[in-house]
Amino acid sequence: MGNLRVKIPWGAIRMFSKRFYHGFSERIADVPVDARMVKTDFDPEISRLNFQLKDLVRTNQIAKARQLFDEMPCKNTCSVNMMVSGYVKSRNLSSARELFDSMLSPNEVSWTTMIGGYFENNQPEEAFSLYTEMCTSGVKPDHITFATLLSGFDDTAAFKVLQIHSHIIRFGFSSSLIVCNSLIDSYCKTCYLDIASQLFSEMPTKDSVSFNVMITGYTKYGFHEEALKLFMQMRHMGFQPSDFTFAAVLGLSVGSDDVSFGQQIHGLAIQTSYVGDIFVANALLDFYSKHDHIDFAKNLFYEMPKLDGVSYNIIITGYAWNGQYAKSFNLFKRLQCTTFDRKNFPFATMLSIAATGLNLAMGRQIHAQAVVTTADSDVLVGNALVDMYAKCEKFEEANRIFANLAHRSSVPWTSIISTYVQKGSHEEALKMFKEMNRENVHGDQATFASTLKASANLASVSLGKQLHSSVIRLGLMSSVFSGSVLVDMYAKCGSMKDAIEVFKDMPDRNIVCWNALISAYAQNGDAEATFSSFRDMIESGLYPDSVSFLSVLTACSHRGLVEKALWYFNSMIQVYNLDPRREHYATMIDVLCRSGRFNEAEKLISEMPFEPDEIMWSSVLNSCRIHKNQDLAEKAADQLFKMDALRDAAAYVNMSNIYAEAGKWENAAKVKKAMRERGVKKVTAYSWVEIDHRVHVFTANDRTHPQTEQIRRKIDSLVELMDKEGYKPDTSCTLQNVDEEMKIESLKYHSERLAIAFALINTPEGSPIIIMKNLRACVDCHAAIKVISKLVGREITVRDSSRFHHFRGGLCSCEDYW
Repeated sequence: MGNLRVKIPWGAIRMFSKRFYHGFSERIADVPVDARMVKTDFDPEISRLNFQLKDLVRTNQIAKARQLFDEMPCKNTCSVNMMVSGYVKSRNLSSARELFDSMLSPNEVSWTTMIGGYFENNQPEEAFSLYTEMCTSGVKPDHITFATLLSGFDDTAAFKVLQIHSHIIRFGFSSSLIVCNSLIDSYCKTCYLDIASQLFSEMPTKDSVSFNVMITGYTKYGFHEEALKLFMQMRHMGFQPSDFTFAAVLGLSVGSDDVSFGQQIHGLAIQTSYVGDIFVANALLDFYSKHDHIDFAKNLFYEMPKLDGVSYNIIITGYAWNGQYAKSFNLFKRLQCTTFDRKNFPFATMLSIAATGLNLAMGRQIHAQAVVTTADSDVLVGNALVDMYAKCEKFEEANRIFANLAHRSSVPWTSIISTYVQKGSHEEALKMFKEMNRENVHGDQATFASTLKASANLASVSLGKQLHSSVIRLGLMSSVFSGSVLVDMYAKCGSMKDAIEVFKDMPDRNIVCWNALISAYAQNGDAEATFSSFRDMIESGLYPDSVSFLSVLTACSHRGLVEKALWYFNSMIQVYNLDPRREHYATMIDVLCRSGRFNEAEKLISEMPFEPDEIMWSSVLNSCRIHKNQDLAEKAADQLFKMDALRDAAAYVNMSNIYAEAGKWENAAKVKKAMRERGVKKVTAYSWVEIDHRVHVFTANDRTHPQTEQIRRKIDSLVELMDKEGYKPDTSCTLQNVDEEMKIESLKYHSERLAIAFALINTPEGSPIIIMKNLRACVDCHAAIKVISKLVGREITVRDSSRFHHFRGGLCSCEDYW
């Protein structure tokens, strides 16, 4: 209980009480006696008509009740109170107030009925104002008045609860059970859990409601241990749990990993015959679905004697969480045939299913239903609509809905940001993040994870460090999720030193954290560190998963460690009982092909449990170019050309280059013609570098940069020095049917060299340079950058589409195997 807020402010309560009591005592003597009450006394006729009036109000026949009321020859306060109550129940507050205001001497029942009416119609200020008016009129509130007042306050009414508490003491209701229960509930709602706890302990008499209220309060604010102790105390004292008890305790179970405890509560509900109560049954459904026991939830759902809309919502959402989308959809269709309130249908869940499956047609249908039922105004539904349209790449619609949201929390912002990142629109993602900050919306873990991915893919280490600072400031560093994303960000920005520091500073490390570190080493080409981290993870007591093995296989691929890759691949299956996925087979095919072991690669392709995809055949084709295996290259290219959809023209470009290298220009021209006829385009190569928080982008032979002349002069001066070092341009990288001099000239101004020259001009001598490229660097640029790193005495890191190359002193970390 150390985190609870304050001690009971008895001084403040007494001050309120004293001030109020003096005002009340001056008026109590002036209260007039109801003349009609005296006149009619216990008139049998009025009593008979009042019974009739009560029956009409009870059956909601308000018009007939009013007709009878108007025709009554004599009325007493009871008559008017019943009519006011009827109007309140039918939500006709204006008629209720009009009749109330016509009363000569309303009693405590009259005032309490009207106060309750205002609360029921979400008008708490009017209710409290009327209570104040009641006090100044000299009518003494009773225990029902206080219970009604307290039941209407929400979490923003702490000050008013303190005032009402003072009145309760003055009027002598501090020992009333119903009032105490209501007071404890109000303090729980307004976050004064310590006051609620003290009042509970001081209550002379308690019932099951007292325990229910306190258990619910503890559960709501995460004090699970206190809630559990109180539940045990309740059972020990012989109080029978009610439906509210079961709901509260099952809510406690949802917040823990103890499934057996929830099952014990289920057994108790059966023993006490509460399992048939729909409120309890729904709480059990929620418990099982949130603990991934969807089969238990399903059995309970179909055994429930009565279902409501909440039951359907829970089971539909439970199936969705477990990835059983077809079952969610079928139950949703069944729900549509019921008479339950359509506005409360699980539209947000169904939209998330549509978003996951990129099913725009389904998403639009759900959207239409949400609009018809006005459920689209619900915050959760609005957020889900933004997410669905964004993931289906309908950004115009997503942004339109986003702009019209009444409340834009971090959730819809994160939906759009994360979708931009997934689609590769990293600049757009960062623009959205900046706009979110301008609107003073604070991001959560998911927001920072997506934004860090964007900065990592753009290699914007300065932005990454700013985000790192924000994560620390917001207290999110204790999360293993945040730490893992930061490790990944620094690694992708080429800053392994920072990545390792973040990993070491993490208070707890799970499999995700270790995978981030292992992957970081693999991406940066440090095979030994990759294998060492893999071993350290196992020694820490964690078992590697499919992500762990993908990283070590990638490290093997980058270093050509075929036997090691085969050992890890086999141990994944035989030792750890993990089924290799497509990406594992693709990496193994790459390992074998790049080492020239094409027969083994073809055997693996024929034995794997699925058809080879574009990535696998592209890997084969790339290796065939390296090893001059034209026959297998043609086979791989043929498989690629037959595919219905290709990401880009890489297959055509590679095959054309293979023919060009072999001097078969006619065949190369045919491939290029086929590429044009199919309509696929070659991806433009570009490189970028971040200097002083700005990203500068270059394409081959680029002349658009403001410092173009300086950049070209720098390249020309470097070429002279490189010639003296013995560098010879590899013109085989320029597969154009032009003379040798033109080939050499075109190689000089490849995008990565322009970026390096720009960085050399604009950064201090000796400082490291980090360059990013969207495609693989060519062989000649690789050789040239090795020489440049030696000449300028700088570490130059180049991250291309395949891996990191760390150039230092004329050598590369890949040891020329890439």
